[in-house]
Amino acid sequence: MPSPRLAEIIALLDRWYPPAYADSWDTVGLICGDPEAEVARILVAVDPVRAVADEAVAMAADLVITHHPLYLKPTSSVAADKPKGRVVHDLITHGCALFNAHTNADAPAGGVSEAMALALGLRDIVALDADLSTPLSKLTTYVPTESADRVRAALAAAGAGAIGDYDSCSFSTPGEGRFRPLEGAQPAIGRVGAGERVEEVRIEVILPRAMTADVVAAMKASHPYEEPAYDVVELVAEPDPSRGSGRIGRIDPCTLAEFATRVAAALPQTAQGVRIAGDPDTQVSTVALCGGAGDFLLDRARSSGADVYVTSDLRHHPASEAREHGGLALIDVAHWAAEWTWLPVLAERLRATLGDTVSVHVSTIPTDPWTFRVNQGATA
Repeated sequence: MPSPRLAEIIALLDRWYPPAYADSWDTVGLICGDPEAEVARILVAVDPVRAVADEAVAMAADLVITHHPLYLKPTSSVAADKPKGRVVHDLITHGCALFNAHTNADAPAGGVSEAMALALGLRDIVALDADLSTPLSKLTTYVPTESADRVRAALAAAGAGAIGDYDSCSFSTPGEGRFRPLEGAQPAIGRVGAGERVEEVRIEVILPRAMTADVVAAMKASHPYEEPAYDVVELVAEPDPSRGSGRIGRIDPCTLAEFATRVAAALPQTAQGVRIAGDPDTQVSTVALCGGAGDFLLDRARSSGADVYVTSDLRHHPASEAREHGGLALIDVAHWAAEWTWLPVLAERLRATLGDTVSVHVSTIPTDPWTFRVNQGATA
């Protein structure tokens, strides 16, 4: 089978990690590369740094997918005499594209925090701070019985009636419609000035609120009436436990020291290692975590009832205050190591979807910026 085009892989990634969910300050998507180019070899990594670009060139990769973006701030130059420009220059010179999914890959199922939770052996995993579900509306209209199937099909084609793994979902009830066309009307049924009774079907469909205008237009275009009756009701959005910031789950009870050892074994080794705040003998069974920098979720972790919170880049004051306000233990791990756990999940997802048309390699080059540590008090 031929290898997929880059545009097809981008469409796949955008479906898994919708760019609309990226934070407003973030930059996600294609950094360089030809969307029409074929992709046979993919490298996945955390950071778009020189070492990763060199690895991509050495393996003749057609695409590098990273978590972190190359440019978070606007730039006017990608000249090769600058580190970031050199990455772009080398990749383009060797026909390799660069794509990133950052904050849009943190929250969804199959994303960074969920991958980290699975790597640490958590069960019954849900979002720590769940996002609200996609805003939905319900459209109701009334159609002559013989035209109902045509209108249902038009609504489905416009994107209404999609629920989970199903499409073309609707609910119908029979009834009787009454109306009297007035002067100037051009009724599809009946005549001007005469009352009319018609066997009708009430059709109800759910639709994403953002698609309301398109769905209503499709309904009107397919409806036989000159002035179809309809209403649109906005539905209340509910928390979606499958996506959101961080994750929380359960483990078999153990001490904090034992769990910290498990964390250290599950993550790639770094100079930082694993830092712990708490009594080593504390029993833990409920674990909250966030891939990447997660001190913005400290209050949520504490109120969730978790025994321990695992994340990266904890600052002194928020960590100190969290410890002062309760028994929540803290485990701080290297940012790169925490987010690296997503790479095998992403690679396997690509392999399962694209099959033998591509080969996917997970970079194991440590791109954590810290390279060694000195233990104070140690003797030479």
